[in-house]
Amino acid sequence: MNQAQLMAQMRKMQQEMAKAQDELASTVVTGSASGGTVKVEMTCDHRVKAVTLAAEAVDPQDVETLEDLIVVALNDALTKVDETAQSRMGRLTGGMKIPGLM
Repeated sequence: MNQAQLMAQMRKMQQEMAKAQDELASTVVTGSASGGTVKVEMTCDHRVKAVTLAAEAVDPQDVETLEDLIVVALNDALTKVDETAQSRMGRLTGGMKIPGLM
């Protein structure tokens, strides 16, 4: 493969990666806790879109439990974001870990 072909292939890969990153930015995952009484919607570029609390999750006498449930739901969403990003970007990189992409 000559240098021109290599450069063309790299440009194509960059375009595909940019497209995949745009798709991830518009992909929403939902993390939840306590059987779905606390839900966090997050895009795959780590932006929280919504936090939903069921009435039974809110006890004014026990704010600490609600705080813990929100943390669990956020971490669940982050795990799903990472799995989704690794899956989509891994297809483009052939499984190589490229710093700054994931």
